[in-house]
Amino acid sequence: MRRVLLVVKVLLSVLCSEMFVVQAVCPQVCSCTGPVVDCSKRSLTTATLPSSFPPHTTELHLNDNHLTAFPNALLDSLPALRQAVLHGNPWSCDCGILYLRGWLLKQRNNDLIRNVSCSFPAHLRGRLVVHLVEEEVLESCRYWTCNLALASQISLFIFITVQALLLASVILFLRRFDRLTRVSLRTAAETFTDDATQSNEYVMLKQRNM
Repeated sequence: MRRVLLVVKVLLSVLCSEMFVVQAVCPQVCSCTGPVVDCSKRSLTTATLPSSFPPHTTELHLNDNHLTAFPNALLDSLPALRQAVLHGNPWSCDCGILYLRGWLLKQRNNDLIRNVSCSFPAHLRGRLVVHLVEEEVLESCRYWTCNLALASQISLFIFITVQALLLASVILFLRRFDRLTRVSLRTAAETFTDDATQSNEYVMLKQRNM
């Protein structure tokens, strides 16, 4: 029993160490020097941005990419982070910017705050993300919600239309199948009647000849 427990402890320690190594691995698109992670000038977009960084990261460079927004809670998983370089990205100041705005509001680095500005939409271009009024961002969210609702309604309409067409096709198929079945049964009955009639005539002729 003790040997089994010892083996289990060893396996658990190995698994935990492997998980820690995986979490601490530098993203392939970045270069890491100790706690400094450099992902600048990698043509990264919000979709291709690494989903995690080493937890011991103290300095993160994401400048001069194509980032328009940050995934929620991405930077919250870096408790040791002291500096983030984010300039040179075309930030889109819509619903997706809310997380970055909230994170910037907690920072005390004025250089960082001054270097993160909106590129889209046009009426907010050049505005500092941290200085955005929440109502301005929420206004874009309403438009986004309306577009989503419209897209959902269109998708629902298309789905109902397809379902109706499929149902109509099934009904037509069943009616045709029923009609063909009736014709087949009628033909079989007529064939059986003809065979029976011919058989009776043959018997009657045979009896007469006898």
